[in-house]
Amino acid sequence: MGEMEISGAAAPNRDKLGTSPSNGDAHLQGSAKRKLAEDKGYIFDKRLRYNVRQNEASYRFRDIVVRKEDGFTHVLLSSQTSENNALTPEIMMEVCRALGAAAVDDSKLLLLSAVGSIFCSGLDASYLIGRLSTDRRKESSRIAEAVRDFVKAFIHFKKPIVVAINGPALGLGASILPLCDIVWASERAWFQTPCAALRLTPSGCSSYTFPQILGVALANEMLFCGRKLTAQEACSRGLVSQVFWPTTFNQEVLLRVKEMASCSAVVLEESKFMVRSLLKSMLEEVNEKECQMLKQLWCSTKGLEALFTYLQSKSYNATSHESV
Repeated sequence: MGEMEISGAAAPNRDKLGTSPSNGDAHLQGSAKRKLAEDKGYIFDKRLRYNVRQNEASYRFRDIVVRKEDGFTHVLLSSQTSENNALTPEIMMEVCRALGAAAVDDSKLLLLSAVGSIFCSGLDASYLIGRLSTDRRKESSRIAEAVRDFVKAFIHFKKPIVVAINGPALGLGASILPLCDIVWASERAWFQTPCAALRLTPSGCSSYTFPQILGVALANEMLFCGRKLTAQEACSRGLVSQVFWPTTFNQEVLLRVKEMASCSAVVLEESKFMVRSLLKSMLEEVNEKECQMLKQLWCSTKGLEALFTYLQSKSYNATSHESV
């Protein structure tokens, strides 16, 4: 439904991280609902998205929502132009703009989360096929550069990045997590990087970070075989730091983010610098190599055929009610 359609029947409210609330807020109507949204500050209904943006001065963005809170910036993936918060060059550019603004404002850290039940489904395969079918050489360069700049924005962000994973994180949506500083997940979250199924090489520096964090054997299973990790498995292997029960996930995350935001901005930034500074040059080099390889694959006929095959398989699995 288009974002200007805000006068129809009320959809379920969204809580502070963009997922559905478990209290009785969904029963409130009209002005009472709007008043509650103002009081709680984070109630988020996709069909009220246009009004929320105007109130929060985030109308510059179409596929993300940016909120300025006390001590931190909250960026929510909320794609209107792709399904399941999938990434396109335009969406990645919006995230880069949001990170660029947050890097120089008075916030002490950045919280990244998502609206809906899926955190991020990675690069939009349908978008890739549509673009690469027109001009493979030109579009492969453009999309690879967008991925490179997107990943680079996370590598160079000086303030701590906290990620709240409310649901599945796939492909590039999972690969960027080691580039962030703290990852908290809902019990409902799971992680998968089906690179081989798409005949693609790793992205998001995962060819380096996954073996470092998960160990070579498990990293290879994820990158080559598309192994799916549950939230608890990801936590036990170090990809996620804590897992929370779904009904209290948002409250647990926000409590901890606010505690972090009460710390000294200088201490937070300098601490991150000491932890990350030696890795930056390595991550930059890995990012460049990964994107160069993606560009070469997208230029090839076999690469395009693999995307078609993946989408056909995905459609079949969805029809058969299987997870993908």
